Amino acid sequence: MTLENIPQGQAVTVSLQELIDGTITFPTLVEAFGPSSLGIIIVKDLPAHFAELRAQVLSNASYLAALPQEELETLTSSAAKYLVGWSHGKETLRPGVYDTHKGSYYVNCAFHVSPELQGAPAEKHADLAEYTAPNIWPSPESLPSFEPSVRALCSLIIDTAALVARACDRFAAENVEGYVSGYLERVVRGSLTSKARLLHYFPTSGSEAEPEGEDDDDWCATHLDHSCLTGLTSAMFVDEEDGQGLKADGNKTLEELKASPDPTAGLYIKSRTGQIVKVNIPKDCLAFQTGEALQLITRGQFRAVPHFVKGARKGLEGRRIARNTLAVFTQPNLDEEVQPGVTFADFARGVVAKTQPTL
Repeated sequence: MTLENIPQGQAVTVSLQELIDGTITFPTLVEAFGPSSLGIIIVKDLPAHFAELRAQVLSNASYLAALPQEELETLTSSAAKYLVGWSHGKETLRPGVYDTHKGSYYVNCAFHVSPELQGAPAEKHADLAEYTAPNIWPSPESLPSFEPSVRALCSLIIDTAALVARACDRFAAENVEGYVSGYLERVVRGSLTSKARLLHYFPTSGSEAEPEGEDDDDWCATHLDHSCLTGLTSAMFVDEEDGQGLKADGNKTLEELKASPDPTAGLYIKSRTGQIVKVNIPKDCLAFQTGEALQLITRGQFRAVPHFVKGARKGLEGRRIARNTLAVFTQPNLDEEVQPGVTFADFARGVVAKTQPTL
């Protein structure tokens, strides 16, 4: 599969005010999430401080990845299956192949419900440390803006996801038999298991050849999110040069490239009709994708969207181009049923077993 001639997908775009006012029409939701859709909606006209938060958080992804290896080791948790804190080279997205092209920093977002919370209650789910273990934050001495900016941006994304959920609730109440009014918004707002993933796609030398026979989706193999709604920022592309600039003050935002030097880099979605399209998220917007939990909750009315991500590899001309982005997975609480007799904890165990190493 080559990506040179992949068409650009036109995602449905709505304003934040339309979500607040509850004026999103059912045809708009069907166009965004229905049978022939891309399974993604873009929200524009966000609060004024969004741009600053996005720039700070995504800059910190590069600062984080440039920390000394011994410091990064202190930010990892094998007990939490590397799904809290720093993770690099631990995930398998196809059998026997570990993902080394990107580093991830996972954060439990229970603080959205109450600021002092760092994860879901552990009493009944001792085997799910990836959701119950407390967050591991970089020290303020190393990255002073990391924790406060991540908390603030994740909370903004979850608040916006809750408004998208409210629109979905209105639709589902009329189109899904037995649907409980307001269910999805309640799940999103009250979840102690929502998870953020700050991603850093490491720079790749422009001289590196593509391995023979390697698929274009090798940087993040085609997959489904197992969330209800996944909130996504647009990607930040930065030239890390020789890495010296990454030793600077962690409060300083990095200079962002206007566009990726590799036009094939970015988010790809397999539409409901099986067509692969590239979707660009404007820098001043958020996007929300459907996940498997939402598919289960709506009995298939809204379906999870298969997608993959491609980092910058071509046209680099000796530059060190990194790609940084943030995904926030809004998920049900562990004891919430996503289908009769199946809790989200049951569902999550199966997903994690497929992608994480046996410890």
